[in-house]
Amino acid sequence: MENINLEGTAKTPSVSFEYDNGTIELRGRSIPENSVEFYRPLNEWLKEYSTCPQPKTIFEVKLEYFNTSSSKCLLDLFKLLESIPKDKTSVYIHWYFEKDDGDIEEAGEDYQAIVPLPFKMIEVDEI
Repeated sequence: MENINLEGTAKTPSVSFEYDNGTIELRGRSIPENSVEFYRPLNEWLKEYSTCPQPKTIFEVKLEYFNTSSSKCLLDLFKLLESIPKDKTSVYIHWYFEKDDGDIEEAGEDYQAIVPLPFKMIEVDEI
């Protein structure tokens, strides 16, 4: 399975989906013109990954800002991870937020409340 590595821009996050070590990372800002179109290949990758996942899967979300449509796309990614049978992989979400950024912290807490996956809230000085 091929990895996905995309360089971030002013409007899109950097993306690193690494099959061999079961790590998925989004970093930066997510305000693309068309969120659904931007996230489509990520959804497709996760669907394929779910057929033969690594024993441990870690999704690291390191977003400093995201818009409403990106929020829905993130939820879709979480739901795809949630749908992978528990006997195939253990999924962990690491949600990073900058110190004093209550909005991103609260967004992580909101996802944590609605997505039945283990969330680890991680406060950092800078994303």
